[in-house]
Amino acid sequence: MAQCAYCKTATELYENGTPICVVCAGAKAVNPRPSSSESQILPNLLREVRQATDRVNAAAESFSAIIKDIPSDVPHPDGTLRITNASRELSTTREEMMRAHRRFNDFLSRDVVPEDLKVS
Repeated sequence: MAQCAYCKTATELYENGTPICVVCAGAKAVNPRPSSSESQILPNLLREVRQATDRVNAAAESFSAIIKDIPSDVPHPDGTLRITNASRELSTTREEMMRAHRRFNDFLSRDVVPEDLKVS
């Protein structure tokens, strides 16, 4: 039998994969206000998502500008390298954006606080 994540009593009830007793589930339903630490974490995660999205948009614009410039006057190896670098930058920023979205979604759906944002 699992222990409630809040009060550590034995329980068989789960909410979003987290063990929770009936008493704590009732209290959470009655008082769904976020704690002070949660109210600080949420804006940080949202800011990360916005910043990552802005970086992706900038990288996508840069990549599109380079692609629209084909054929350019840049010699073959340099022109190819320019396209490759822009493509890598776009891929990297997309991965960072997906990581930010995953962290934000994990916090909202499963109350998982990222290690770097935990309050000591």
